[in-house]
Amino acid sequence: MGYTAGHDPTPTYEKVCSGASGHTEAVQLTFDSRVVTFEDLLVVFWDIHDGTQLNRQGGDVGTQYRSGIYWHDMEQRDQAERMHKTISSQLMETIGMPLATEIVKCETFFNAEEQHQKYLERGGQDAKKMCSNPIRCYG
Repeated sequence: MGYTAGHDPTPTYEKVCSGASGHTEAVQLTFDSRVVTFEDLLVVFWDIHDGTQLNRQGGDVGTQYRSGIYWHDMEQRDQAERMHKTISSQLMETIGMPLATEIVKCETFFNAEEQHQKYLERGGQDAKKMCSNPIRCYG
C-alpha cells in the first residue's frame, strides 16, 4: 500500500487523508508478464473495482479514494486507455454513467507507513496468494 499521483514530496497518511497532498491511496504491483499480462490485470481491476464512483470506493470517501490506473510505460497507458474507452462506452449505453477512473503516469510511488501495511492480515483476514475468501468491512 502506498501513495501516488500527488504533489507533496513527503506524503504521510494524515496528509493524504486530508486531501492536502493530492495523492491517492494505491497498490503497486510487480508482475511477471510471462505469467500474467498487464491486460489480464486490467480485466481483474475492472471486475472488482467500481470505476464509476468519483472520489470514493464504497463507504470510503475522499480524493484519496479516487479511481485510477497509474501506468509505468506507454504500452500500459495505451492498454488502459483502450479498455477504459470500451468500458466507459458500454456503461454509458447500459446505465448512463461513464467511468471516473483517471489514467495517469506513475511518476513516484511512496510506500505507506508500516502501520498502514497488511491491512487485511492485521484485521484477522487471510491475504495469502490465491485466497478467495471475501473481504470483510470494518467500521
